[in-house]
Amino acid sequence: MKTTLALILFMSANTYAMFGALNTAATGMAAQETQVGTISNNIANVNTIGFKKQRAESEDLLYNTVTEAGARSSQNTQYNVGLQIGSGSKISAVRKEFSQGMPRITNNPFDLMINGEGFFGLVKPNNEVLYTRDGSFNVDQTGTVVNKQGYKLFPNFSFPQGTKSVSIGEDGTVEAYVNGQLEPVNLGQIPVFTFVNPVGLKSAGGNNYLITTASGEPIQNVAGQSNSGVVVQGSLENSNVNVMNEMTDLIRAQRAYEMNSKVMGVTDQMMQTLNNIR
Repeated sequence: MKTTLALILFMSANTYAMFGALNTAATGMAAQETQVGTISNNIANVNTIGFKKQRAESEDLLYNTVTEAGARSSQNTQYNVGLQIGSGSKISAVRKEFSQGMPRITNNPFDLMINGEGFFGLVKPNNEVLYTRDGSFNVDQTGTVVNKQGYKLFPNFSFPQGTKSVSIGEDGTVEAYVNGQLEPVNLGQIPVFTFVNPVGLKSAGGNNYLITTASGEPIQNVAGQSNSGVVVQGSLENSNVNVMNEMTDLIRAQRAYEMNSKVMGVTDQMMQTLNNIR
């Protein structure tokens, strides 16, 4: 009777441990799936103007503390090392990396690039302001500078009729050379917006970002001042995705996924062995 009870307790404890191993491996597989999804999005946007790569960050989950380090092992001794059993991992954040992308020279006067920190502002029809590193602008039928979605460049620049050329300085000063006039017409300055915590911005699609409480309020700067970048006319900023690094990370994530899958297979076999004990 005692032998049977001991066997039942042994099997129950080991079955619980096996289920824990299955769950732990499953969390590892789920984390690697998110890693692969993040990498695939980076690679898909390798040629997207102004795109900033993302990095999935993982953290370990709660631990089952069986023995606390420093707890008493006898009246006069204590455990020098504790016994904690982990329960796996999870993706805790997907961080944007705002490192500078390489310039792409286009010589298009309405293609703009920020060399350094900061964002262009875009005004939607409902007056909501978006922020972007994509400086591929053009003018609409009214001469207003807009992006591909038709959102106006902040704070709304309109070129007069008869404009023959456009000059945009590093400080964002916009000047139009009009037929019949020797001196250029000053249309104002393109500001560069910075954030205390740019990684807290929310991706809104279309190469645009929205502010959040984490990013903080936008700080409007004159280009080239207060740690903001300068405006470069006739150039665009390429994506900062490095394909070789992404492929290396992809292989690492694939191997980790396969190993977690192997752990689940071995655990399943061990559970079958326990179930076959009579």
